[in-house]
Amino acid sequence: MRPGSLDPRSELADAHERCGRTPYRGRFAPSPTGPLHFGSLVAALGSYLDARAAGGDWLVRIEDLDHHREMPGAAAGLLRTLERFGLHWDGAIVYQRQRLSLYQDALADLRRRGRAYPCGCSRKEIAANARSGPEGPVYPGTCRTGPPPGRGARTLRIRAPAGEIAIEDRIQGRVALDVHAELGDFVIHRADGIPAYQLAVVVDDAAQGITQIVRGADLLLSSLRQRILRQALNLPCPSLAHLPIVLDSQGRKLSKSDSARPLDASDPLPSLGRAWGFLGQMPLPRELDRLEDFWSFAIAHWSPARIPTGSAGFTVFSSRGRTLA
Repeated sequence: MRPGSLDPRSELADAHERCGRTPYRGRFAPSPTGPLHFGSLVAALGSYLDARAAGGDWLVRIEDLDHHREMPGAAAGLLRTLERFGLHWDGAIVYQRQRLSLYQDALADLRRRGRAYPCGCSRKEIAANARSGPEGPVYPGTCRTGPPPGRGARTLRIRAPAGEIAIEDRIQGRVALDVHAELGDFVIHRADGIPAYQLAVVVDDAAQGITQIVRGADLLLSSLRQRILRQALNLPCPSLAHLPIVLDSQGRKLSKSDSARPLDASDPLPSLGRAWGFLGQMPLPRELDRLEDFWSFAIAHWSPARIPTGSAGFTVFSSRGRTLA
């Protein structure tokens, strides 16, 4: 398929109809910050095979809201690489930058019902006054009853409910955390005017009728935040499966490492074979030397039960049946 665009409002209106027509509807949602690397290929492969093995749809969404981090030409390059690797998507490509009206509607709804509030705190102020949590400073709730006198709003935050929030992950098991205590009220609209990732992804998944989310385990805590947003917006909660992430030799996520080299799109089979093995799947036949044969074999033999729950050096957020603290 080639890139295209959809009217986001009509898309949202018929999401339930599409979801009823297709029992499995998955997606791959890269950010256009650079070429596709091996870590991204693992996420794409896992989500694609899970969808195709179930006879479902696999969509591609370009998460291009953060123009400060976007690399010119990266979105087109990502799509070309997916096609060269045989990862063919269903329907039109969705670009988040074309969907701002949907995010604004969601923000207005949350504010109208008192679930979101304006915050006038800077990152520097929060770091100076907050305790540390699993992902950095925990917002202390300074503006929950309104910004201090003379202070204008910089961001919008969601009111995270007190108490444990839990998800049941198909790979990682039960994951739970008191988001209010350990992460704090999180930003849903940034100081630079951009809707935050957590809000945009929840709105998009609902609008596209996504029923299954397969992605990296580095997003487990994001899944807890997104569960809060889905509940606040009365949106359905897709099934979740968080794959082990690829780390470099120093234990850093590959996307944040100098080791994140672009994939060789002229010879996709070696990279696909390594990604298949990284996901713990059965050995590929020695005689398999054509791309179409790889896909036929991989779809027929895909086994989520074989996927490991973590990767070397990644133990903090991917313990089966563990309550995070």
